[in-house]
Amino acid sequence: MTDPKRLAAVSAFVGQEGEADVDFDRLARAVAHIFQTEFALISVVGQDRQWLRACFGLAEMIDTDTEMAFCAQTLGMPEDETLVVLDARQDDRFEDTSPVTAWPFLRFYAGAPIIVAGQKIGALCVLSATPRDSVDPEMMTQLVDLAAVTAALFALKDEARVRARTAAALLREEWRHALTLEAGKVGSWVWDIRTGEVACNETFRRMYNLPEAGPIHIDQVHEATHVGDRAAVQAGIDASLSNGVDYNAEARVASTGRWLTMRGRVYQRDTEGRPLIMMGASIDISESKQSAEQTRLLLRELNHRVKNTLAMIQSVARQTIRQNPDPKAFIEAFSGRLRTISEAHVLLADRDWSGVHLDEVIAAQFGPGFRDRPDRAEVKGDDIMLPADHALGLGLILHELTTNAHRYGAWSSDEGVVSINWTLKEYPVRGLTLQWRERGGPQVAPEQEYGLGARLIERGLSKVIDSEVTLQFRPEGVAADVWLPLPTEPA
Repeated sequence: MTDPKRLAAVSAFVGQEGEADVDFDRLARAVAHIFQTEFALISVVGQDRQWLRACFGLAEMIDTDTEMAFCAQTLGMPEDETLVVLDARQDDRFEDTSPVTAWPFLRFYAGAPIIVAGQKIGALCVLSATPRDSVDPEMMTQLVDLAAVTAALFALKDEARVRARTAAALLREEWRHALTLEAGKVGSWVWDIRTGEVACNETFRRMYNLPEAGPIHIDQVHEATHVGDRAAVQAGIDASLSNGVDYNAEARVASTGRWLTMRGRVYQRDTEGRPLIMMGASIDISESKQSAEQTRLLLRELNHRVKNTLAMIQSVARQTIRQNPDPKAFIEAFSGRLRTISEAHVLLADRDWSGVHLDEVIAAQFGPGFRDRPDRAEVKGDDIMLPADHALGLGLILHELTTNAHRYGAWSSDEGVVSINWTLKEYPVRGLTLQWRERGGPQVAPEQEYGLGARLIERGLSKVIDSEVTLQFRPEGVAADVWLPLPTEPA
């Protein structure tokens, strides 16, 4: 009873205990009718417990231990022999067991082992409260036959359960695969080359704007491809069909213009090598295409900006050295101007060269709290977005004006004030008018004595077409007027 192989076989048939099974009930009823007994059982016997799969006439009986069970003794018989107990009260093995001494007061028992795959897993038996003197051998033959039928039924039901579990697992895997493809926006397809039919998922249909239901033909997919890309797609398919290479192509969808990348392979050929089935997947790469194009545009813009910046640095260097022939003075002046250009570049790079807010350009010179906590500065004007060239040029001009205000102008004294204000004009040409005014500082001397980089200021916006800078050295302080034409805002 402790044979590991037998117990392993038994474990496959005890998962459904307690569930009604009409087929086993019919077998139990039939064998009880043959033997003319009140009771019949179909049991599965474990090491220390038996499970009742059918219980004719003993509705109140539940699973029991196997210590002195009739069915356990049946499985202990040599080979496939049956067990017959004519009167349990006269049998030393059973006379003191509870089913004999108490309800249902069993006296007669006849059982045959149920053998599945060479292992005894249980017994088919009949029981009665009335003892017998003998049993007809023909009836025992029928009991053995019905036990064999019961064994076949066990095997069939177990196989059905295994198939159901396998089918459920496959269905779950299919759903998982489908959900994975859906989440990844992957269109899967299988092309029957002989018929031209394409079996595909919903993602593939949506990609090509194909009908939501019904069969799909390869010609429909071809027609849904952008006319400019059909030749390349067909060339890739032909190469895969004829040479066996993997299919690989990129094409646009005719109705939407979105880009798809296709990968595929011939998975089945006939005996003569002709392709039968091709399988593959399609992925929408429109975003990556747009990103790559944006990167190319940014690189071209960066190349343009680098050239402009180098030209600006070269111009600043020439003008600085003319104004400051002494190496130490040159380094000091040139470093400040170079730092201003660098800071403007950092701002522009952070915004993909789309532009910089005017407040940010001013904050680079006046400090980040110039509006809330001005330090001898008066600032008035609404913040606006400046194009890249405008921001670079204006930043350099404000750097020169700010530096010289600290050295020679309004901020070189304790009482001086710098006033900067601007307005945005829409007519007749959209542009920015900015005014710089100093007061309260030392009296201003002529420019050549003052040391202000007038030429640098006036040429700081040379890259901005139609820009103007007017610089005046008034006795009360330096005044600068800047005009910047701005691009028209999109409607």
